[in-house]
Amino acid sequence: MTDRKRMDKNRIWQATGIQLLLLSVILCGIVVVSTGMGYIKLPFTDVVKIIIAKISGHSAMLRELDELFPVIVMEVRLPRILTAAIVGGGLAVSGAVFQVILLNPLADPYTLGAAFGASLALLFNITILGVYTIPAFAFMESVCTLAFVIALSSDRVSLDGGLSSGNLILSGIIVAAILSAGLSFLKYIADEQVAIIIFWLMGSFASKTWTDVTLTLLFVCGGFSVSLFFARDMNLMSLGDRSAASLGVDTRKVTLILLVTASLVAAVCVSVSGIIGFVGLLVPHMMRSLTGPDNQRLLPVALLAGGILLLSADTITRAVLPTEIPIGVLTALIGGPFFCYIFRKRQMTGQRG
Repeated sequence: MTDRKRMDKNRIWQATGIQLLLLSVILCGIVVVSTGMGYIKLPFTDVVKIIIAKISGHSAMLRELDELFPVIVMEVRLPRILTAAIVGGGLAVSGAVFQVILLNPLADPYTLGAAFGASLALLFNITILGVYTIPAFAFMESVCTLAFVIALSSDRVSLDGGLSSGNLILSGIIVAAILSAGLSFLKYIADEQVAIIIFWLMGSFASKTWTDVTLTLLFVCGGFSVSLFFARDMNLMSLGDRSAASLGVDTRKVTLILLVTASLVAAVCVSVSGIIGFVGLLVPHMMRSLTGPDNQRLLPVALLAGGILLLSADTITRAVLPTEIPIGVLTALIGGPFFCYIFRKRQMTGQRG
């Protein structure tokens, strides 16, 4: 029996390895294809040649190409594309962590109001202080917003002092509405900056640089590593705090660490891209059908799938549609109906129970 369990476990991890390999290949393929798409179309082979030449340092490979092509690839398109992929992965991991820790499948940085809190802090810096990207401010406001949402939704009547699943999302909507009023006021006093601010608030990867790539990569990789380290504890906590505590998990410490980690990742992503909703909701749900509930398998798969989803959406809004639109509009069109589906499914499950 033990040998059979070991064989089943090996098969599961082999399947996960294949999934990660396929997702990695798909992501790399989309990066190359997306880099060639735009107002100036570049052949697939030229894009690959430019990237290889820049990485290897063999500039002789670029002699036959137009001098403008390497600039377009390395300074204009690739920073934007990589930032979109990294932010997508970060939002997906952040959403997966929120859903497990708060025991709510509807939780993500957008529905919990954390993204709005980070945006309010950043918009305050832009309009009042004149500082355009300070992730520290976004992080503090994101954590404060999340703490307020959790406090507002706490069910003091429950025996275990836990969170009311239904109240959590309602509290997030209420807090997001309040923060939206602050965002509207700051937009009103922004004067000549209002057009840029409105476009940014709806999500945009325009004019991203290698500094943005480095910043998001650093924080997303750090947040992913911390989350993966506590993946086993997250598996046990999905059974409930009491069950996890009886199995040796320090639920308070793990919850605090993971909530701070997920909030920091979400805040950095918002500071770079603006508000992009539903990525953290969609991806974990879709990937659980492939990986099951094991967070040790879910988190790396969600990281890659989130990058694929957001990069694909950004490519569509940038290079496929006749006019570029904010990426948050497209993700909301996709994620809104999916949110309704999950909410309705939970209602039906509750009625049957």
